[in-house]
Amino acid sequence: MNIGLDMMGGDFAPLEAVKGLQLYLSEHTHAAALFCIGDETLVKPLLEEHQVTSPNLHLIHAPEVIGYHEHPTKALKEKQHSSIAIGFHLLATGKIDAFISAGNTGAMLVGAMFSIKAIQGVLRPTIATIVPKLTGGTGLLVDVGLNADCKPEQMNQFAILGSLYAQHILNINNPKIGLMNVGEEEGKGNILTQATYPLLKENTQINFIGNIEGRNMFDDKADVIVCDGFTGNIILKLAESVYDLTQQRGINDDYFNRFHYENYGGTPVLGVAKPVIIGHGISKAKSFKLMINVAEKMIESDLCAKMTEQFKS
Repeated sequence: MNIGLDMMGGDFAPLEAVKGLQLYLSEHTHAAALFCIGDETLVKPLLEEHQVTSPNLHLIHAPEVIGYHEHPTKALKEKQHSSIAIGFHLLATGKIDAFISAGNTGAMLVGAMFSIKAIQGVLRPTIATIVPKLTGGTGLLVDVGLNADCKPEQMNQFAILGSLYAQHILNINNPKIGLMNVGEEEGKGNILTQATYPLLKENTQINFIGNIEGRNMFDDKADVIVCDGFTGNIILKLAESVYDLTQQRGINDDYFNRFHYENYGGTPVLGVAKPVIIGHGISKAKSFKLMINVAEKMIESDLCAKMTEQFKS
């Protein structure tokens, strides 16, 4: 199992990526082979300073970095020696089995779409986020920003991709799929949700339970909640602010603490042929460790192959 990690991605790179590797290796006696992609003049001294050593670590020199404000397509084309470009090259050529970065999100999405490509039959890949449930479990919200404008057929596919992720990564048997809407009754909603509902209802590949409202977001009514990326991103940012508000108010609550982004690492791009995981720009050590864990699960479960097989049918 070979996992590529962009050491230069994120506001606190490469230090927090190094610390994340340290955490991961301290918890795994049989670690995956980790390909650390970054400027070796910066990364190597940090690895030595923090005594991060393992026969499973391989440093790949990448002298260039794609910044957050650079145009994704232009930067990938012009910066062939950047950590993101090299990471996608290694993934596309089979040198690594998964690629992780907390760097330029646009560049990661462009790389996933054009270097790895969508699974045949997938109209648009999607990204999802974990939803902390009041009962202690977790759910999934999809899409959370990759597709601001959606078609009903795309939403139907998001449900399939989310269901597979919930089954094989979150270990939820026969996950319940709900459509985020302004009311529970069939026929409610805008043009998009009204057109999506019958597609989900007729889809025999998922366990569709109907519309759900925002008040059901954190209970067990649905395991996977489907929405367009515009709606999903607003929900995601609102949920992230819950943790910030509790900290500002001095509230220490086990449930609300689960809203901290760092508990979940990154989000995979669902619907592309190989595992690509995007981290938060402010990712710290724990997030990098958890992103590696997610990559391991995706490889071990052969999730991308399962998705490919599903869309063949």
